[in-house]
Amino acid sequence: MKEYTYNPVGVCAREIHFSLDEGKISGVSFVNGCNGNLKAISKLVEGQDAEKIISILKGNDCKGRGTSCADQFARALEAALAQG
Repeated sequence: MKEYTYNPVGVCAREIHFSLDEGKISGVSFVNGCNGNLKAISKLVEGQDAEKIISILKGNDCKGRGTSCADQFARALEAALAQG
């Protein structure tokens, strides 16, 4: 299991922490952002396949920003998978 920290851009969250083990997501937490929504995302993605979650969350927009905390999490997962 490898742990990651991602610094999102253009959203209220300042950090995203998560782990990947053979492509499965665990231990997701966000620093700042919409607390209730981000806790819900964290629960929903627990144990899920990272590729599947990327396909669901990537491109989600918040308030016309062109991104969202969910989109930034998808980008964080992509970056983590690229690192290996």
